[in-house]
Amino acid sequence: MSSISKLVQFTGWEAVVAKQIVLKPGQAPRGRQGYTMYHGTHRDSARAIITGGFRPLAGGTLDPGVYCSRDIAKAKGYPGGCPTGEHVVLQLKVRVGRVKKMDRQNVAMWCSWQQSGYDTAWLPSNIIGHEEDCVKDPKRVAVNGIAHCGDPATKQALEKLISQQRHGVESSGTVVGGCKECKMQTPIGHSLEVCWGCGATVCPFMDKHVCKRSS
Repeated sequence: MSSISKLVQFTGWEAVVAKQIVLKPGQAPRGRQGYTMYHGTHRDSARAIITGGFRPLAGGTLDPGVYCSRDIAKAKGYPGGCPTGEHVVLQLKVRVGRVKKMDRQNVAMWCSWQQSGYDTAWLPSNIIGHEEDCVKDPKRVAVNGIAHCGDPATKQALEKLISQQRHGVESSGTVVGGCKECKMQTPIGHSLEVCWGCGATVCPFMDKHVCKRSS
């Protein structure tokens, strides 16, 4: 009895569904995980963030960084005094990396955690009422959608802008023609994505992507 084996070369992309981690109240986010978080802002700032990314906020509670929260109620409170029709809450995907939990016993770390090698500082809800995160590197934060908007027309326009950015249309420096990632010539734009492991730009038409995750 004999068997015949064939060598099969895989040339596509392998999809792996990671186990979803649901955090309990007071539970710290774990490194190497991506979490849904929220960021409240003015509609004009929302457009700038969607098209150009976040810029670290200086002078915050936890030193410069991108401020966000897993509690949408926290995000809805920012910015203070923003008219209802101009207020937007962005839904984010955040790669937290190495996380430092803050409390009243390590107040000195609130403004020095970045120098100690941490990627994210986390303030639990029992400290300030609503949990808050400060992410050092804006590249760890990506806009996934619009979680709340007081004006339906603004919400629709921002969601369209997110879709355009996600699919690389001409208004965002697109891949119409030759894609620098996969080297293909295409008559219309095709979607570029971001690797959640290392943050590199990847194209679904690439032969492979070797993740150099360092978080």
